[in-house]
Amino acid sequence: MPLEIRTVSSRADLKRFVAFPYALYEKRRYPQWVAPLRVAVYDALDREKNPFYRKADRQLFLALRDGKVVGRIAAIENRAHNEFHGDRIGFFGFFESIDDQAVADTLFRVAGDWLASRGLTSMQGPMNPSTNYECGLLVDGFENRPTFMTAWNPPYYDALLERAGFAKAKDLLAFWFPAAEPGYELPEFVVRQAARALESGRMEFRDLDPGKFDREVAACWEIYNDAWERNWGFVPMSRAEFEHMAKDMKHLLWPQLAFMASVAGEPAGFMLAVPDYNVALANNRSGRLFPFGLLRLLRGKKTLRTARVMALGVKKAYRSRSILALFTTEVMRRGLAMGKIGAEASWLLEDNQLIVKPMRAMGARERMRWRVYERAT
Repeated sequence: MPLEIRTVSSRADLKRFVAFPYALYEKRRYPQWVAPLRVAVYDALDREKNPFYRKADRQLFLALRDGKVVGRIAAIENRAHNEFHGDRIGFFGFFESIDDQAVADTLFRVAGDWLASRGLTSMQGPMNPSTNYECGLLVDGFENRPTFMTAWNPPYYDALLERAGFAKAKDLLAFWFPAAEPGYELPEFVVRQAARALESGRMEFRDLDPGKFDREVAACWEIYNDAWERNWGFVPMSRAEFEHMAKDMKHLLWPQLAFMASVAGEPAGFMLAVPDYNVALANNRSGRLFPFGLLRLLRGKKTLRTARVMALGVKKAYRSRSILALFTTEVMRRGLAMGKIGAEASWLLEDNQLIVKPMRAMGARERMRWRVYERAT
C-alpha cells in the first residue's frame, strides 16, 4: 500500500497525532508501556500556551497507509538551544512507528527536510520537545516498567533509527536505589559526608515551603540553570517555562521529599522526588485524566511506595560541600520512615561522572538506558 504523509494542520489531525500510541501499544504485546496522560502530551505540543515555543517552533507529521495512521513525528526548531550553544542543530520528537522501515525512513526524511529548510544542518532526538522534558529512546531495560514521565518504547525502534542512518549522540541513565532491600544501606562515607555538610553551621537544610510557592520556584530556577549549565544538551529554561512546569508539579510532589540547601542565605541546591504514579496509571491505558486517571493520581500520592527523583541540582560553587550526600541520606531516611521501598534517580548523562560515579558508589543499580541519536538533515 502507498504511504501518505500528512502535515498536521487541523484539530482533527492533532487528535489523531496524539491518539496514535494508545492504539499502537497493545497491552498483550507491550505490558510494560504506561500511557502518558493525554493532557500532558497536548500541553507539550501547545504552541500558544506552552512558554517553550516562545523561542521554538515545531511541525507535526502523520504517516498513513490506506487511511490508517502508522507513524508520527515532530520536527522541532529550538532557537534557545542554538543561541546558547552556537550551533545549527534541529530536533525530532514524539516519534512512534509500526515496525516498518519505509514508514520510519519517510518520517525522518520529511522531518529532516523541514529542519533543513530552516537552515538546520543536523537532527537530534527524540526530544519531547527538549532535554528539559521527556527525551531519549529506550535501548536497555525493556523488561522494566518506566517511572513517571520517562519513556518506554519497543526494542525495534533502535533498529529503525540505525538503519535510517542515525548514530548515538549520548546515553541517559536511570539508577535504582533499593532502600528497603534486605542488606542494603548507604555506605558509611556517605553518612559522614552528609554530617560534615551541616557542621560548619553556615548551611541551612529545609523543606520547600508550598505556602511560598513563587519564592521557592524562583530559587529552584536559579539553581537549575546554574547546576546544569555545562551539561551536554542543556538549554536554560526561561522563568516563564520553569514556572509553567512547576505549577503542573506542585500538587504531584510528596512535600516530605522536596527540599533545599542554602549556604549563608544563598540557595545552593534542591531535590524533588515524586511518587511513581506510573504504578497507579499502569492500567489507565487510554491516557485520559477523566473519569479514572485523576482518581488514580490522587490515590497514588497517598499509597505508592516507590518514587522518582526527577530533579537534583547543586550550584557549581557548592559542589564540594557534600550536598549530594546530604540530600541522598535525607531522602533515604525520610522515605523509609514513610514506608517507601525504593526510588529511581533519572535521567543522568552517562559521562557525567560528578553524579554517575557517586551513584554507583552508593550502591545504586543502573535500571534503564535511553539514547539520543543524531544524523545530518
